[in-house]
Amino acid sequence: MKFERYYISSDIKKNLAKLGFKRPTDIQFKAIPSILDGEDVLAIAQTGTGKTAAFAIPVIDKIHRFKSSKRSYGIKCIVMVPTRELAEQIGEVFKSLAKHTRVKIFTLYGGVEQDRQIAKLQDGIDVLIATPGRMFDLINQQEIHLDGVSTLVLDEADHMLDLGFIEDIKYIKKMLKRRHQTLFFSATINDEIKKLAYSQVKSAAIRIQVSPQDKVSKNINHTVMHVEMDDKRFFLERFLQDHPDGKVIVFVRTKVRAERVVKAMARVGIESMSIHSDKDQAERSLVMQSFRAGDGSDGGDAARILVATDVSARGIDVPDVDYVINYDLPEKVENYVHRIGRTGRGERKGEAVSFCSSSEADLLKDIQAFIAQSVTVNQIGKAAYAAITAPAQSLQDLVADHESWLKGKRKK
Repeated sequence: MKFERYYISSDIKKNLAKLGFKRPTDIQFKAIPSILDGEDVLAIAQTGTGKTAAFAIPVIDKIHRFKSSKRSYGIKCIVMVPTRELAEQIGEVFKSLAKHTRVKIFTLYGGVEQDRQIAKLQDGIDVLIATPGRMFDLINQQEIHLDGVSTLVLDEADHMLDLGFIEDIKYIKKMLKRRHQTLFFSATINDEIKKLAYSQVKSAAIRIQVSPQDKVSKNINHTVMHVEMDDKRFFLERFLQDHPDGKVIVFVRTKVRAERVVKAMARVGIESMSIHSDKDQAERSLVMQSFRAGDGSDGGDAARILVATDVSARGIDVPDVDYVINYDLPEKVENYVHRIGRTGRGERKGEAVSFCSSSEADLLKDIQAFIAQSVTVNQIGKAAYAAITAPAQSLQDLVADHESWLKGKRKK
């Protein structure tokens, strides 16, 4: 079924066509009708499958249809997200889908001066996309009023609830209309989080789970390399030298590690950028803007290599990322899914490479067990997680001579 056959605004259909969206993805096909019908929804689908548009399209359509002009009479929908980067990216999706409609969108987060944000809120908006901190600040200042909100969306719901935002969510819901719609969207969700989610929706909530047999996209080729902690910087250098084209995201465990990796690469002539919570919002926005625009074609590496912490894993929505490097394995298995979901998005192929030291062996086993619940070795092939004792064939050229190469490096 094509979007042009959906019972949604013609303006939204035109926007979808301009964006190149002809047919809905699985999550969009299953979620949009239920949301249009006013149902509460708990939706679970892989990263990169179009989850944002799955709730943005019906939310925009419902508001547009019930407005007679562009004048706003108060917030109708709140989208709560865990990070600033994710808020910005969801805001861009909403704005692109709402062009020429009567729906006004605004993105709210901390780290920037609030007076302009307050002025924008006073002008009137329909959809507020916000991180909890700044939103609650302005609620307490009585600059945000929730009495007209009819839809609450929690994106990356597992992360929101896992971070301890459950009490904040309960507080928000008490301030909403008695009859309102609640939408939970996430790539991963466990039994505990699922229980919390269902406690906040109507008993008749619809659960939508797309591709439950595949926690990770089939478009991603996975490789595990056994590299001791002190040798990781050499392997990263070699990988980046052998792959001079395309975008690369390198995930590390801490902010300190992120800066150390950037400096280590700079010492060998490889420029990169870092993003983490110690950077102010202006700097983070500039880094993401450069990463989206850059491909290294001008001879510079910095704009195509991004070193990030897990805080950013859910907020990086760049469609043309070619490689994800797990420089450090994540301590939470769910974060592996979110990290590698930065590549292989849509129809594109992606490569995920994990550097596993002997001290991270248990983390690797946990990740394998998590993936193995629904993904078999036969489905993924040789590059699956069965390759614990040897690198996958696809990267033999990278590691065939690593012992002699590392010895030469250490002597310098």
